[in-house]
Amino acid sequence: MALRTLKIGLIPGDGIGKEIIPTGRRILEALPNSAKLKFEFINLKAGFEVFEETGTALPETTLQALRDYCHGALFGAVSSPTRAVRGYSSPIVDLRKRLDLYANIRPVKNVHTEPKAIDMVIVRENTEDLYIKEERTFDGPQGKIAEATKRISELACFRIGSIAGEIAMRRHENRLRRALIKAKAPRVTITHKSNVLTQTDGLFRQIVEQTLNDEKFATVEIEEQIVDSMVYKLFRQPQNYDVIVAPNLYGDILSDGAAALCS
Repeated sequence: MALRTLKIGLIPGDGIGKEIIPTGRRILEALPNSAKLKFEFINLKAGFEVFEETGTALPETTLQALRDYCHGALFGAVSSPTRAVRGYSSPIVDLRKRLDLYANIRPVKNVHTEPKAIDMVIVRENTEDLYIKEERTFDGPQGKIAEATKRISELACFRIGSIAGEIAMRRHENRLRRALIKAKAPRVTITHKSNVLTQTDGLFRQIVEQTLNDEKFATVEIEEQIVDSMVYKLFRQPQNYDVIVAPNLYGDILSDGAAALCS
């Protein structure tokens, strides 16, 4: 039986990443032959420790290997300092920008069904919002003022809306194959704060909704939640959600917090 070879970059990064990545490698190596896959692993460097050693947190050799050679990669962790460090930029943010990794797909599923069965996916736009890192500090009449640019583009909203719709439909098809009774319809919850951020989050809400209203997503139910209400309902009623789509910042916070639902 012919096996497909996947080239996987291994980037331990800092801290706990050095424990996680070897374990992840062993899991891939333990896959049965029925998966029809084998792996070639490439050790790569990135992170704050690399920055302290070389002056760059994301070496060009790592970026080139990921772009030109690898099918995918496992990334451990980064010990980004909370203070500003001259010349340092998070390699995770740089990777997202330079490889256009626009969709951050974060499944949230508990192993046990009690007390609540949780099975959702949080789809986070991964390249824009406040994470473009355009920040400024200047002197004002009453002290320093810091500002940051929040960027939301129509293209990014369309791409992430399409991914969210496709995931919802694929999950629904999987439920139909497994269930003896009719599975619930696919549903996408658009998360935003357009009641305050009428231009930026307003555009996100508008374009994602337009995208999901395309006929190819005709079976997908669309709902929306203001982000603060979403936080409350996510932890009170997690079993009610299928696919949640959000701009970068909200998606980051929601998906990291949702990990507590699976502990």
